[in-house]
Amino acid sequence: MRAPPRLPPLDINKLTPEQKAAAEGIIKGPRGGLRGPFEPWLRSPALADRAQRLGEYCRFNNSLPKDLSELAILLVGRRFKAQYEFYAHARLAKEAGLAPEIVEAVRTYQSPPFKREVERVVYDFVSEYLATNRVCDVNYKRAIDAFGEQGVVDLVGVSGYYMLVSMTLNVFQINVPAEEPEPLA
Repeated sequence: MRAPPRLPPLDINKLTPEQKAAAEGIIKGPRGGLRGPFEPWLRSPALADRAQRLGEYCRFNNSLPKDLSELAILLVGRRFKAQYEFYAHARLAKEAGLAPEIVEAVRTYQSPPFKREVERVVYDFVSEYLATNRVCDVNYKRAIDAFGEQGVVDLVGVSGYYMLVSMTLNVFQINVPAEEPEPLA
């Protein structure tokens, strides 16, 4: 049974000026709405504004190919059992070209059937960090060779941003739509 959200829905007509400004930045940006972590974040409008701008870069503009960025997001969502994050990004990962078999393997804690070495590089880098809070020299070098310095910084940024998203979704009990099953066991 799903726990109810911990915060009541925001009344868009009763937002403070700071909340309205942050909400407008989110709604007018590439997301087009206040889903996921954004309603909780609006309780702290400065955080909401800064986090959504960082998130816009991490999700839409980082230097990694979209499918690899989404793979990193799925790994973080799975690690933190962030149901909404995995639900939303499984679809986005497939739309970006990540094989459905890889998405399913990540979801079920199986070894993904990678067809490209760059997928394995992202998987090994992010998985190792999530398991040990470190990345060994071998995986660091593989990532640098595959993506360059900016790409590795962006991979760290994407992973870190979605850790913030995961914590927000989990603490405030943001659920997948009622008609959808929870993707993670």
